[in-house]
Amino acid sequence: MPENLITHRRHEHTVAVITGGTQGLGLAIARRLAQEGARAIVICGRSADKGAEAEAEIAALGAACRCVQADLARPEECYEVVDAAIETYGGVNALVNSAAISTRGGLLDTDLALWEEHMAINLRAPFLTMQRAVRYMKDAGIPGSIVNIISMVALCGQSYLTPYSASKGGLATLTKNVANAFVRDRIRCNGILTGWMETPGEAEIQRRFHGAGADWAALAAQKLPMGQLVDPNQLAGLVAYILSPEAGVMTGALIEYDQFVSGAYPE
Repeated sequence: MPENLITHRRHEHTVAVITGGTQGLGLAIARRLAQEGARAIVICGRSADKGAEAEAEIAALGAACRCVQADLARPEECYEVVDAAIETYGGVNALVNSAAISTRGGLLDTDLALWEEHMAINLRAPFLTMQRAVRYMKDAGIPGSIVNIISMVALCGQSYLTPYSASKGGLATLTKNVANAFVRDRIRCNGILTGWMETPGEAEIQRRFHGAGADWAALAAQKLPMGQLVDPNQLAGLVAYILSPEAGVMTGALIEYDQFVSGAYPE
């Protein structure tokens, strides 16, 4: 993000946990929070090498950073990611659930193992990280902010995204439920329904399931109304705003971040 677009240090009191923060959108969010003065950031991912690289990058931007190697399909490791912030930096007041899988499967070819994997990582993991983080914030009597990265497919999704769409739909409802439950504790919870995004994870999905080449993003962008896929660095600015005190009383919002308008029909 160009330095001239970072106008102030609105996150100087932020201690954030970002799941999936070693690459793609999660890393872009961590980078943006660090640029806005975040005091400390905990990120997590499965790869130790990627984690070390991301940790060093964020630390170089001035924020204390710790990467926890974690598999969010394991419930205890979801808790460990949040606990790392509490134990290392003395607390947590911001949480971003960005980690997710989008492996393909339709109604007739999704087996139970694939269904359960989507529910574990895309829905149960955010439930568990929010449970731990909100418990800490509530007991400590401090305000906090949560952003759940959802997806436009939560509204329906393609036929080959059945478990993914279902898990994201569940996360959308969970987001609003948590927002309502803890509004009087000044703990805000919002969600962003993202459109098709250019990330390393999506590149792997396109290659693995759709036989796409290295130019997949450029070819995809040509077919989209605005001529680009969602840029994680642009979206990170919105996440940083929602997490910050500048977002005021905003809670329970599900923001559609896409160039296709839901409910629109060809004219």
